[in-house]
Amino acid sequence: MTKFRKFINVVIGLGLLLIGWEAVVLAGEYEPSLLPSPLMVFKGIQELIANGTFFTHIQVSLLRFFIGYSIAVLLAIFLGLILGWFQKIWDVIDPIVQVLRPISPVAWFPFIVLWLGIGDIPAIAIIFIAAFFPVLLSTVSSVKKIDKTYLKVARNFGIKQPFVFTKIIFPAAFPNIVTGLHLALGSAWVFLVSGEMVGSQSGLGYLIIDARNSMRTDLLLSGIIMIGVSGLLLDKLITLFEKWVGKTWGIPSEPGR
Repeated sequence: MTKFRKFINVVIGLGLLLIGWEAVVLAGEYEPSLLPSPLMVFKGIQELIANGTFFTHIQVSLLRFFIGYSIAVLLAIFLGLILGWFQKIWDVIDPIVQVLRPISPVAWFPFIVLWLGIGDIPAIAIIFIAAFFPVLLSTVSSVKKIDKTYLKVARNFGIKQPFVFTKIIFPAAFPNIVTGLHLALGSAWVFLVSGEMVGSQSGLGYLIIDARNSMRTDLLLSGIIMIGVSGLLLDKLITLFEKWVGKTWGIPSEPGR
């Protein structure tokens, strides 16, 4: 599919969404205070950008996200490579991971506040928890699925540790690890906003709560849309990072990416 065709599909999809939204508003089922029109929301976005509110909160959220997500990804990939390689150790760790993984990061929030206090650290901790497990599990699974032929070739060429990890295992596993990076990004971004709604005085989550408390549903929907667009752009950055790693390490990208 060409880029132009993708662009046309995006325009059509957004157009249908706006038409359906405007139709519901014109039907008169909801007051403007309950469901603002697309035009009202567009003006709300302009207001947030003009007064600098959006940029103030997005900077805070992106900083928190970058710190928590980066630490989680680096640690998860490092441990995933090791645990995926040493199967017996993973067999012991796996039950612990499977018990902790389904627990929502927000459920840990009371303990996080008690242990770490208030401010940026609790939000960063929630991001870390949300991103860590998807990347860890995808890395372990990717290492276990590596074609054994690669390892035989490494032995034939006399490649020793730790170069087996850097030259063979990581490049071979990376195309599948990327899936975990995308899943972790979506999960971490969602829980960042959730954490900011209940435990912060800044950030995009706080922007949503502040708009709700002010009964400005136009700003509330504006904030929601901006959160979605920001998450989409972050996901695109992961795709660019994937391509950069592919070029640097000589890893072929999957078709369509």
